[in-house]
Amino acid sequence: MQQNWKGLAGPGTVGLEVVLSIALGLFGGAWLDEKLSTTPWLTVIGLAYGVAAAGRAIYRALKRANRELEDLERKEREERKKFDDD
Repeated sequence: MQQNWKGLAGPGTVGLEVVLSIALGLFGGAWLDEKLSTTPWLTVIGLAYGVAAAGRAIYRALKRANRELEDLERKEREERKKFDDD
């Protein structure tokens, strides 16, 4: 049972990471705009960085999921080969 929950930890946090990346970029840029009177440029730049960070998080999660799937398939092939050899 505990292993099932551990398996959900990685993909389950991707959504949170995406939301936080975008929000941090947006609000950080807006705060800097307010302090430096550069409206709306730093907000736009912050949002762009947030979206890029979110994209990177999604890419890393997909890469990790593909690696885990390949490992599982490799183990299954080895098990089948072992079974067929007997």
